Amino acid sequence: MALSMHSKDKQMDSSKYVRYTPEQVEALERVYTECPKPSSLRRQQLIRECPILCNIEPKQIKVWFQNRRCREKQRKEASRLQTVNRKLTAMNKLLMEENDRLQKQVSHLVYENGFMRQQIQTASATTTDNSCESVVMSGQHQQQQNPTPQQPQRDANNPAGLLTIAEETLAEFLSKATGTAVDWVQMIGMKPGPDSIGIVAVSRNCSGVAARACGLVSLEPIKVAEILKDRPSWFRACRCLDIMSVIPTGSGGTIELIYMQTYAPTTLAAARDFWTLRYTTTLEDGSLVICERSLTSSTGGPTGPPPSSFVRADMLPSGYLIRPCEGGGSIIHIVDHVDLDVWSVPEVLRPLYESSKILAQKMTMAALRYIRQIAQETSGEIQYGGGRQPAVLRTFSQRLCRGFNDAVNGFTDSGWSLLDGDGGDDVTIVINSSPTKFLGSQYNASMSPTFGGVLCAKASMLLQNVPPALLVRFLREHRSEWADYGVDVYSAACLKASPYAVPCARPGGFPSSQVILPLAHTVEHEEFLEVVRLEGHAFSPEDVALAQDMYLLQLCSGVDENALGACAQLIFAPIDESFADDAPLLPSGFRVIPLDPKTDAPAATRTLDLASTLEVGPGGARPASEADTNSYNLRSVLTIAFQFTFENHFRDNVAAMARQYVRGVVASVQRVAMAISPSRLSSNMGPKSLPVSPEALTLARWIYRSYRIHTGGELFRVDSQAGDALLKRLWHHSDAIMCCSLKTNASPVFTFANQAGLDMLETTLVALQDIMLDKILDEAGRKILCSEFSKIMQQGYAYLPAGICVSSMGRPVSYEQAIAWKVLNDDNSNHCLAFMFINWSFV
Repeated sequence: MALSMHSKDKQMDSSKYVRYTPEQVEALERVYTECPKPSSLRRQQLIRECPILCNIEPKQIKVWFQNRRCREKQRKEASRLQTVNRKLTAMNKLLMEENDRLQKQVSHLVYENGFMRQQIQTASATTTDNSCESVVMSGQHQQQQNPTPQQPQRDANNPAGLLTIAEETLAEFLSKATGTAVDWVQMIGMKPGPDSIGIVAVSRNCSGVAARACGLVSLEPIKVAEILKDRPSWFRACRCLDIMSVIPTGSGGTIELIYMQTYAPTTLAAARDFWTLRYTTTLEDGSLVICERSLTSSTGGPTGPPPSSFVRADMLPSGYLIRPCEGGGSIIHIVDHVDLDVWSVPEVLRPLYESSKILAQKMTMAALRYIRQIAQETSGEIQYGGGRQPAVLRTFSQRLCRGFNDAVNGFTDSGWSLLDGDGGDDVTIVINSSPTKFLGSQYNASMSPTFGGVLCAKASMLLQNVPPALLVRFLREHRSEWADYGVDVYSAACLKASPYAVPCARPGGFPSSQVILPLAHTVEHEEFLEVVRLEGHAFSPEDVALAQDMYLLQLCSGVDENALGACAQLIFAPIDESFADDAPLLPSGFRVIPLDPKTDAPAATRTLDLASTLEVGPGGARPASEADTNSYNLRSVLTIAFQFTFENHFRDNVAAMARQYVRGVVASVQRVAMAISPSRLSSNMGPKSLPVSPEALTLARWIYRSYRIHTGGELFRVDSQAGDALLKRLWHHSDAIMCCSLKTNASPVFTFANQAGLDMLETTLVALQDIMLDKILDEAGRKILCSEFSKIMQQGYAYLPAGICVSSMGRPVSYEQAIAWKVLNDDNSNHCLAFMFINWSFV
């Protein structure tokens, strides 16, 4: 009873209310700022150091800190919910406006449908001659309904005439952004929400190509306008943007005359430039508008700079509508509408210039993503490691893209000139002898008096039935499949104080492995920056000098297979260990751009040299027998560019090495493309080649014998074990059989797989050695294997239940059962671990 009363008193003491004085609260708040969760010793020390807290029990101080942490958590949660509520309110407003716009579009389509029905009925009720006249009259009626506006003659030097053009541009832009001037179709997968990029749509049946997006950002309209007007910062294809003239308007707005040059995406078509008028103004409701259109002979206005080596493209009324949100932030409407003069490019490339999806990805969505990125960096939502500021990392990404674009285009005004070839036209070599091209202000003639410049070897090719995202992911994760270590050594040598020349690549180079170190990524992970460490290994003393670790700064983007029209690219440049913010970069890499599928085009599962495709005349069409019956028909253009520095006396040697190397890379990519093509298992393709070698024959015998020793059963029935009979049966086994190393001090790495195993892992025998066992198993699979490992080592084998694993391309694979067993060599020593995945399939 006494114990019960004591317990009750204790509870009353601990729960009694304590009123703190302002001085006591101030002292506790100071400690909370330094340490929100002080230990018992720290709380006792606090009482000793602060006499004003001496009348408060330590237990009550503990309760105060608990309550303070709880209030802080509630405050943050309330703030978060208020932010979400504001986003949802703004998004709801945006969706209601979009719904009103769609209702207007439906009404317009219903009217057009009724008019067309009437015309058809009229045509069917008349004679053939009259029906022809009816069609003509119908066309005239439509022209009357939508008359082509006649542009008045304007004085090129008159600001009033430019203001008239600007006001017309504003009206046409608003009719596209919030009206029905363009028939918009929402892109697949673009679902609106408080955390989504926004509502994205592309044009259908309009002149040129157009894309539209609207979304929310947590930046004020003035800041958003400032970012959007700085187009080179977010539009990666923008080479330069020069404001030639600025004219203020009476309403507080500005008219700007702008000349912009853009990069061509491939080596096979000329770049585009634009001569435009940009109008910035504020509407009556407080919205900020930036609209833009090309100035041509039909619109009037001043004449722009001559196109020179560019093709003059036409920007139809486009721009940005930026409206302030209640509680902060902005609602943005973006419209991009251009005519890229598609008839000036080879027919095979025209889909690149007439695809609204590609325009949406590389321009419209790029602008919205960049603003969201800046907004999250400003609010502190994104934290980067390594002590790098977000602006510095963005600059690295921009420099990599710009350097690669510069190499692909090779503009003469940048110092590039064509080098004579060796008779073949598959690889183009251009050189840039300007010392500022690579080393810039850091260049010191006394350090390298023989520095000759930069050399670029580039090529383009057409890929069939290879998703761009899949190919780039493979090239990134399996560098050893296509890269030459000796060439990497040469590229890294240009960063040294005393560069040395490697006149030619050694066949096969040196073996190396890569370690990818993440550095930064964008909000939606559509692009990421990373450092790649290439670990070199030498087999002989003379190779030690070259077998060293090297580093690459690498940018990878477009690896999401669900992003329609997205360009996938892998760009990298050697860096030294210091990795300074102003480190010189010489980017090389790959760019893969999807072409819209064409049902009437042949779709063989192979890669083609694009240059030879352009030369095929009317008689060069492939016979129908070569057409692929598989419904999967995706074409894309791959552009490859590699840059190297060279010394004057080694220029021709480096050119020959670069040409040979790029041809080797092209051959490797063709091999990889065929291996990873989703249609590779069709009847058109033969099976993978059987790896007949003494080592393979021996391993097949060990696998077969060990399975029988441990399980007592037969892995497969074979009439004779002579010759390569065992290897053939193992290779063509329907279940995926693979072996991995058995090391206690390192993660198991795959060393062999049969044909089904390579298909399951979506890899090749060469790239197989880069794949680790723990990378393909999911968490449940790893736990099961760990629990069964001792059983495997003692008993010799174990059955693993059904589960899910992942291919090297990231695709989930299900299997009904797996068997693991030890593979013993002829001395009955452990050689490796074998797995057989039964009845596997892609999920």
